[in-house]
Amino acid sequence: MDGSPLTRWLNGVIQRSYLGKWTVLGSLIGLIAGLGAVAFYLSIQVVTNAMLGGITGFYPPNPAGEMPALASLHPDFLLLPLSTVIGGIIAGVIVYSLAPEAEGHGTDEAIAAFHNRDGKIRRRVPLVKAVASAFTIGSGGSGGREGPTAQIAAGFGSFIGDLFGLSVRDRRIAVAVGIGAGIGSIFKSPFGGAILSAEILYSGGDFEVEALLPAFIASTIGYIIFASFTGFVPMFGNSVTYVFTQPRNLLIYAALGLVCGLVGRLHTTVFYAVKRLFGSMPVSKFLRPAIGGAVAGVIGIFFPQVVGLGYGFLQYLIDGKLGLVSPNFIPIPLVATLILLIPLKIVATAFTVGSGGSAGVFAPSLVIGGFVGVTFWTAANALVPGWIPIPAPLVIVGMMALFAGVGRAPIAVILMVSEMTGTLTLLAPSMVAVVIAYYVTGSKYTIYRSQVLMRSESPAHRGEYSVPLLTKIFVADALNPNVVSMSPEYSAQGAYQTMMEKGFRGIPVTESGKVVGMVTMSDLLRVPREKMESTQLGSIMTRNLLTAHPDETLIDVLNRMTIHGVGRLPVVSKESGHLMGIITRTDVIKAYDRAVGAPSTGDTA
Repeated sequence: MDGSPLTRWLNGVIQRSYLGKWTVLGSLIGLIAGLGAVAFYLSIQVVTNAMLGGITGFYPPNPAGEMPALASLHPDFLLLPLSTVIGGIIAGVIVYSLAPEAEGHGTDEAIAAFHNRDGKIRRRVPLVKAVASAFTIGSGGSGGREGPTAQIAAGFGSFIGDLFGLSVRDRRIAVAVGIGAGIGSIFKSPFGGAILSAEILYSGGDFEVEALLPAFIASTIGYIIFASFTGFVPMFGNSVTYVFTQPRNLLIYAALGLVCGLVGRLHTTVFYAVKRLFGSMPVSKFLRPAIGGAVAGVIGIFFPQVVGLGYGFLQYLIDGKLGLVSPNFIPIPLVATLILLIPLKIVATAFTVGSGGSAGVFAPSLVIGGFVGVTFWTAANALVPGWIPIPAPLVIVGMMALFAGVGRAPIAVILMVSEMTGTLTLLAPSMVAVVIAYYVTGSKYTIYRSQVLMRSESPAHRGEYSVPLLTKIFVADALNPNVVSMSPEYSAQGAYQTMMEKGFRGIPVTESGKVVGMVTMSDLLRVPREKMESTQLGSIMTRNLLTAHPDETLIDVLNRMTIHGVGRLPVVSKESGHLMGIITRTDVIKAYDRAVGAPSTGDTA
């Protein structure tokens, strides 16, 4: 790969070792995740102040760990639908004119890219997503900012996969790392974000373990950058002082988990029902987000708690300031307000995002869970006064439990919400509630429909779970006989040009028809540029060579490639040692696909 000296040096590091590769790539993804989170965070604040605040005079409160919102002195809530409709129109025009795949919640799109598109995300998508989401959320739409930040960092992961010529496998890992780093940055939750990279891809409890190491690097760097701009105080501050000391209270948390699981089912059912409704609606796609925004805006006239991100109202609940969540124009009791806010937030989110508006669903799920938690606290406090004296523990655990169910990420969400609220004192209650909510909700009701149940069902891992068939296919059936070979006297410069032109990663070196070595792109990149013309392949090739024979099974050669970390093997005759062809991981997968009658997916091994 040509380019600047820095790019060539980075590529050399990436090619030389696994740790070096993911240290470089993880650092780059984390850098973009952090800067992208800062830019998106500020853009939402600007649009909110200009549109929602400028039109209605209402500035939604912010949580303790973020900059204070402007004061809402004389808000005119009747103008809320005007703001959300304008935001929907702008978002619809931006998305459907430039990148239709940026509609809805971006995390799901990034997950789909991992499983189904070799980790490829169009380069314009993250920018389109960020701008459209800023208008959707900043105008008062009910959505979250985690989807756009996930797509920004995941899109950059896809980009560096092309920039450095990564394998399909590594590009997918870079996309997964970007998802977690983006979300971990914007939520100031580096540990939870890293775990999310591996967990959010699957709905059945599986993990993409290969993403963990680079995700820890990327999520930490992204967090440091974002927090350096916004402060290192956790998103919801450090105000929770409750300590779990009463085992009997686990009964309350278990019941909360059950309720969150059922509400989670309702949440995803309503969301996808509204999405289907708009999909069949005989209205231009450009206008659908405006219609969804209008519905959310009308709800917001009476219940402004459903407007925008909703983090500030969660802060009120955590701090016990329940009187600050009263409705407009409707004199109803506090308990009725809290109960109504649950379905109203579900509906507002479904119409905002399900109509094609651009925003995330992570944050609304947390807010819905918080509303469930505080409602449950009012009931529990009436039945068993004093068992849990303040609402904060049930609000926090409700946030965890509901998203654990609909997001299918129980471990990550426990860690994330613990980091966001600055407390680890609720681990035991949260584990009880989260496990119950996770199982009650069930994988069928995931909010991320691009998830697959487990690795064995992902197109990204086809071939890894097909051992019985691979034991019955032989190298002779899969090898590529049209192999290019070179002599030991051939120059490194010539080999480099051939590899670049043909897209090869390695070429056998032969003498009198017999294989005497193998030269790879990594070998060539270690040669100084000015010495490539005078350097012969015989001096840099690998002589202690791994080979394959025509009568070996594909499982044998695939295991050999995996153990030694190589992607190709020259195929030689057992009798004469002459070169007969070459076999790569791609060839293995193609042979498997031919055997099962499936279209080839290319280099997915």
